[in-house]
Amino acid sequence: MNSAAKPIVLGKIGYLNVLPIYEPLEAGRVPHRFVIRSGPPSTLNELMRRGELDLSACSSIEYARNPADYLLVPDLAIGSRGPVQSVQLLSRVPLARLDGERVLISSHTHTSAALLMLLLKKVVGVKPLYTTGEVAGVAGEDEPPAALLAIGDEALALRDDPAFPYRWDLGQAWTEMTGLPFIFGLWVVRRRSAMELGMGMERAVAALAAAKADGLSRLTHLSAMAARRMEWEHEAMHDYFRGLCYGLGEWEMQGLARFYAWLAEEGLIDAAPELKFFTPLCTAD
Repeated sequence: MNSAAKPIVLGKIGYLNVLPIYEPLEAGRVPHRFVIRSGPPSTLNELMRRGELDLSACSSIEYARNPADYLLVPDLAIGSRGPVQSVQLLSRVPLARLDGERVLISSHTHTSAALLMLLLKKVVGVKPLYTTGEVAGVAGEDEPPAALLAIGDEALALRDDPAFPYRWDLGQAWTEMTGLPFIFGLWVVRRRSAMELGMGMERAVAALAAAKADGLSRLTHLSAMAARRMEWEHEAMHDYFRGLCYGLGEWEMQGLARFYAWLAEEGLIDAAPELKFFTPLCTAD
């Protein structure tokens, strides 16, 4: 098969927040040759590392851990410039009392887990005991954790759970501390796939850009669709999507660079990586 015509395996985060990017592709309004595989961020990270995806949304920290393997898709990300709503620390006690207490982190996240550790240390000044697992249903356990970190649709569903009266939006906490946006997810190209697929990858990246433009132009309609799915009020869902950012401009890159610098300072990554982007002229750079 000609490399330009070969289907490209595209990873999709299985959360509502990427609806504006993927709905135009899946509805057929933007032509493409993708085979789409869906999963939580942690699964997509693993599939990318194993070479089972050519192009994918992934955790921001995944790029930082393996920058030699990836190129960033230009101007495409998922983040917030304030409250994100779908990344929440939900606590049974005030945050200042979490020192030494058990905090359960969703097994589906890598970036938000690292962000939580940074924020609790730098902002609150506590060091909990972190465990990883499934957060659904933990409120009804005999010995529930003092707090839990939920992401994506799970966070949206749990954010009003009376068992956890103290809620901390990590997107808002980051922006209050730094004055910068926070980028939770990036779209990355496997360098090897870029070399092997050539024009096919160029067309794939162009299709993602077209899908983003289409989705953001139809945000009111997509918000109504998502509201029905989640049984929310339309305006509340529209407000959720308006609070997200899907670009990767200069301001967003500053926020990403700050996050990477702090991860390196804490020894959570080897070094803050340079941001290198996919372009038609340097796919093998």
